[in-house]
Amino acid sequence: MTAISVVVCDDEQLLREALVRLVSNASDLRVVGTAVNGWEAVAAAAEHRPDVVLMDIRMPVMDGIEATRTIIKARGEAATRVLILTTYDLDSYVYEALQAGASGFLLKDAPSERLRDGIRIVASGQAVLAPEATARMIEVLRPDLPTEADRALLAAVRRRLTDREREVCELIAEGLSNDDIASRLVISKYTVKGHVSNILGKLGLPDRVQVVLAWSRFRAQL
Repeated sequence: MTAISVVVCDDEQLLREALVRLVSNASDLRVVGTAVNGWEAVAAAAEHRPDVVLMDIRMPVMDGIEATRTIIKARGEAATRVLILTTYDLDSYVYEALQAGASGFLLKDAPSERLRDGIRIVASGQAVLAPEATARMIEVLRPDLPTEADRALLAAVRRRLTDREREVCELIAEGLSNDDIASRLVISKYTVKGHVSNILGKLGLPDRVQVVLAWSRFRAQL
């Protein structure tokens, strides 16, 4: 099996080196490059075409938000995805990074295996959200509904989602995984996977990160 390739980007040397060791200790993960700022992360992503970029947010030269936006826009046929690592669990920058196309975020002090699992989940095309912070982030960072696109999406939520699908949306917004949702609703994880797929299809959203962002905008109107 081909190892998942990873670029590690953080401006703090000790943390960057620790992340490199953490990733390298897993037989199915491989560090192919490192970066100390967003500009270097963009260059490393272009050179190595990694499966995942572990991205810090607050960095000199170019921050993680702009770097994420640039990587996602330029990735073309490559499947490079960005996983945000932050110490700021309620930082508005996290929200902006998700809007820029990041596939999720985890806190830097998360257990090692959770970080490694997060890389695997993101590499598989799914999204990962720190359960400790997701619900709080939504409450703090809920924006207004200024655009026609927002109103159209809200109408789609109201008309197209079943009651069960709305329940699943609420639990996704709490940062729960499919397994956690299955346990909470006493249904199979395959049923949850089907509900998530239906939600994404009905709302025209690419992944569960965008479900969380949409739910943060619309929860008060539902």
